[in-house]
Amino acid sequence: MRLAQRLDAEIVSADSRQFYRGMDIGTAKPTVAQRALVPHHLVDIADPDDTVSLAVFQRLALDAISRIHARGHLPLLVGGTGQYIRAVARGWKPPPVRPDPRLRGALERLILDRGTLWLHGRLESMDPQAAQAIDYRNARRMIRALEVILTSGHRFSSQRLEADSSYHLVTIGLMLRRPELYERIDARIEHMFASGLIQETQGLLSHGYSPGLPALSAIGYDECLKVISGVMQQDDAKAAIRRRTRLFVRRQANWFKESDPSIKWFDVGDGNAMSAIEAFINEETAL
Repeated sequence: MRLAQRLDAEIVSADSRQFYRGMDIGTAKPTVAQRALVPHHLVDIADPDDTVSLAVFQRLALDAISRIHARGHLPLLVGGTGQYIRAVARGWKPPPVRPDPRLRGALERLILDRGTLWLHGRLESMDPQAAQAIDYRNARRMIRALEVILTSGHRFSSQRLEADSSYHLVTIGLMLRRPELYERIDARIEHMFASGLIQETQGLLSHGYSPGLPALSAIGYDECLKVISGVMQQDDAKAAIRRRTRLFVRRQANWFKESDPSIKWFDVGDGNAMSAIEAFINEETAL
C-alpha cells in the first residue's frame, strides 16, 4: 500500500482466495478504505461457488495490467499464489486438453470413496512435481492435473508452455526470519478469530454456500467449518491453521527461491526497507 502510493501504482492481486466475495477476514483482504486509497484489481470478482481457473485469472490479470499501463500508472502484481504469478510473469499457456466430464465424474467418485489423500497419492505416483505444487485439499486442481495426465499421456507439470513476456519485469521478494514470520502468523490468526472469522464462515453457510466448495477449503475456513460442525474446538482450529500456514510458507519458498537471480530480495525485518525498494524500482523502471 505505501509503495503503491509513493509510486503512483495500482495493485493486481494474485491471491487465489481474495477473488471471492464474503471471504474477507480469512484472506486478510484489503479493506474498502484501503481500496479507496489505492486501486485494487481481481479482488471480489467471484462468488465462492464460482470457479476462477488459472486461464481465467491470467486473462483478467493481463487485461488489468494493460489498462493500468494505459492510464500511465505502474502495475504491482502482488501475492500470493505462486502459479498465478508465474502464469502472468512467464506467459504460461495452459495444457491444450479439453475438460472430460466423464473422467472428472469418475475422479470425483474416487474422492468420495477413498478420500483426497488417496487421490493425491495417485497424482504423486504419476507426477511428483505436480503433486508437490498441489495441496491435497484442493480437489479441483488435483482432478484437472489427473485429467490432463490421463488424457494426454504426459505429465501435467511438463505441459506448461511459456512465452516471452512483453513487459519489463521487476520482481521484489520480501524476506523475514522464520521466527519473526511465525510470530506474525500467530498474531494474525488471533486477530482473525477476534475479528469474527468463525462468524464470517457461518455467514457463508447461511447464504447457502456448501462447506464442500473448493473455495472453502482455504486455510482458516476449513478449520472454522469443523468448529461450526462440532468436530473441532477453537483452540485446536487455531493450532491446525498455524500448521497449515507454516506448510504454506515452505511451499512459497519452493516457488520463490532466495537463490533465484530474477528476484531482488529485501529484508523487511527492521522496517526500513521501503526506501531501498522504492529506489530499486525507480532505477529498474527508468531503464
